[in-house]
Amino acid sequence: MNWSMYTADRTTHLKIVVVGLFAALVIAVIGISATQMNLGVDVMSAQGPQVYKAGQPMAVSVRQDTVIR
Repeated sequence: MNWSMYTADRTTHLKIVVVGLFAALVIAVIGISATQMNLGVDVMSAQGPQVYKAGQPMAVSVRQDTVIR
């Protein structure tokens, strides 16, 4: 058996490279498909911007640990 990377033969190194390439391919496919699936982004952007209008002006002061508005 090839228990060490230093004593591993050529087929063991080839297996490690193939498994690494396969894992990279799977991650790339998942990433590309996730960006093309558009997971609900259209619904969020179709609502339009929310506009908040300012209310009446307000003066706030602090006197002896109480807030007076």
